Amino acid sequence: MERLSSLLFLLVGLFASKWIIVHTQVSIPPKLDGFAYKNRPATTDSVMIEAFFDPVCPDSRDAWPPLKLALQHYGSAVSLIVHPFALPYHDNAFVTSRALHIVNKLNSSATYDLMELFFKHQEKFYNPPTFNMSRASIVNHIVKFASEGIGNSYYSAIESGFSDRSTDLATRVSFKYGCSRGVSGTPFFFVNGFLLPDGGSAIHYEDWRSIIDPLIGMKREEPPIHFFL
Repeated sequence: MERLSSLLFLLVGLFASKWIIVHTQVSIPPKLDGFAYKNRPATTDSVMIEAFFDPVCPDSRDAWPPLKLALQHYGSAVSLIVHPFALPYHDNAFVTSRALHIVNKLNSSATYDLMELFFKHQEKFYNPPTFNMSRASIVNHIVKFASEGIGNSYYSAIESGFSDRSTDLATRVSFKYGCSRGVSGTPFFFVNGFLLPDGGSAIHYEDWRSIIDPLIGMKREEPPIHFFL
């Protein structure tokens, strides 16, 4: 009887935990997560690349130049959306990712400029240099850094953005969205919705060409669709 009671208790616990998981799923955001490159909307006529970057991840930093070069080569034939993915073992990943959301909300044309600035001066935000800084000091440092990079006129707005709960929630959504796609590190890349192998490593320009060239060729060779009434 005791074993039966224990079994029933376990079953009830499993059912309850399943009910809690189902009913605490992430709410669907009002728009797709991420930042469109050059504000270029994604269409079915372009090859879509999704990149998951951590602003203070060296591998994300190294992955950006060859990807940017590929985007310049293909022009409007290829679209990009970057999703900030704050790795928990990078102490300042969340706050720098949040800065990207804040700036994107203020001026979406400046989002990639700020991302490149984070990559260029990444060592300032690594764990050891900021170990003895308070959270508030780090935020103030990033506010100043971001405003100097995209325009001092944005200082107050960026500072206020860190008090705006919506930017905190947007940054959490970005992380949860990455988790929902199976992202476990950075950089991770998806092309037309399919995960590329070797996640966590940069892709060289020549490799991007070898991935994208056949897709562009296939689109050009698609036969016309005829409808018969």
